[in-house]
Amino acid sequence: MPERTIAVDYLARVEGEGALRVRIRNRRVDQVELKIFEPPRFFEAFLRGRSYLEAPDITARICGICPVAYQMSACHAMERALGMTVEGPLRDLRRLLYCGEWIESHALHIYLLHAPDFLGYPDAVRLAKDHPEAVKRGLELKKAGNHLMQVLGGREIHPVNVRVGGFYRTPSRAELLALRPGLERALTLAEETVRFASGLTFPEVEEEYEFVSLRSEHEYPMNEGEVVSNRGLRVPASRYEEAFEEVQAAHSNALQSIRRGGGSYLVGPLARYALNHDRLGPRARSAANEAGLSETVRNPYRSIVVRAVEVVFACEEALRIIDGYQPPERPYVEPPVSFHATAGAAITEAPRGMLYHWYRLSSDGLIEEAKIVAPTSQNQKRIEDDLRHLVERSLDQDDSTLTDFCERAIRNHDPCISCATHFLSLDLERT
Repeated sequence: MPERTIAVDYLARVEGEGALRVRIRNRRVDQVELKIFEPPRFFEAFLRGRSYLEAPDITARICGICPVAYQMSACHAMERALGMTVEGPLRDLRRLLYCGEWIESHALHIYLLHAPDFLGYPDAVRLAKDHPEAVKRGLELKKAGNHLMQVLGGREIHPVNVRVGGFYRTPSRAELLALRPGLERALTLAEETVRFASGLTFPEVEEEYEFVSLRSEHEYPMNEGEVVSNRGLRVPASRYEEAFEEVQAAHSNALQSIRRGGGSYLVGPLARYALNHDRLGPRARSAANEAGLSETVRNPYRSIVVRAVEVVFACEEALRIIDGYQPPERPYVEPPVSFHATAGAAITEAPRGMLYHWYRLSSDGLIEEAKIVAPTSQNQKRIEDDLRHLVERSLDQDDSTLTDFCERAIRNHDPCISCATHFLSLDLERT
């Protein structure tokens, strides 16, 4: 068979830029490389020398889709370094803000990025011509999540109201109660979204994932919990680096995170759901049951259904928090006036999966070193594994069809490539 090369300059409907190279020799998959070529952004480097109080606002700029995740991981890491505890209404407000981000991010992915794959459209614009109600539903859901972020965070993109210890300003009870009608409507739309997503047609594929996520004793994880896996891992966030390591792949501007000793793993909705199904609220559990989901979903294409279930949960959880909210006496916990040189680590659950932050601080409160491991960095090796398996099953397909299959497989995981740089062009060789 002569050598064949397929090139797609950019993968549509993902955040960021990258490339995929697949090489097949003698009907064997010889090489699969998810090439992230978006330039490194050096956030870890320019955090050095800045005050620990600046970390939430600086790191929020890493991503316009999930800035809350970066703010929350930064805040929790700093608070652990300083021995601070944030409880009560402030803790609830952080969880409420995270609900807003989950709603808007998942709605964006489900309707505008992922659904066109299943319905045979190249993009959401052309999808909207034939399925306007679906796209309108997605946009209305996203608006509800954005509204939550605006009220709590000060604005929808890169919120400015979050700080170490809490918030610069906390809302009144009346302000939160005013959100109820929109969230009740969003909850109904979210349940409709589960029915919409579960009615799509999925390839019959199952992968043997090592699922990794946070797990909390009492709630579906967002801000807190231990790191657990379906293969027996259980460590606190402070010991994250005992279980995982970052390696440099020559073909990528993003470090790949793997299990120590080798091996890929998966973070994100499929992992959270598999490891925390029993922590979902009643409406989300009911929606999952109605959709026919088992307690563990190994088909990556069905991640769109699991994301929809998480939207139901986020709406349900937001309403629960609002109903019980009483404004705190102060908008934030006072940080210590002086402290010793110290370090702190934290993990929260971004829409796409675990987000790890670690900081070392000097005795004058300046950041000496920072480490940030984004969800897409953790999933990159696992995506390559999925692609290898896909290509092995699809060797008889022509290059155009195989290219489309590969792009769809990548979008299953909603990669945020800009977050990871620290696609998609597809280059396929057949020899």
